[in-house]
Amino acid sequence: MRQNNTSPAAAEAVATREDLARYVEALHAELISGAVWENDRLDRFLGALASWIKSSPGYYTNTGRPAPDDASWSFFANALGAATIYE
Repeated sequence: MRQNNTSPAAAEAVATREDLARYVEALHAELISGAVWENDRLDRFLGALASWIKSSPGYYTNTGRPAPDDASWSFFANALGAATIYE
């Protein structure tokens, strides 16, 4: 993962456990720096995470890519990032 941000492109670049750890660290840094998240409380974040995972096939359809059958490091990174804003 070369990008140091939490964009969908950065999530897509996650390929290893270490990449995922850096992505989560970037999410944490973003939150504590005062970034505005729709779901900035743990209860809301976890609810959004579950909802995004359930509806993720639609995300992949909308972006013109096949939804993964098996979870990958980048899928989990996408789910974490989406949970900050997903309603």
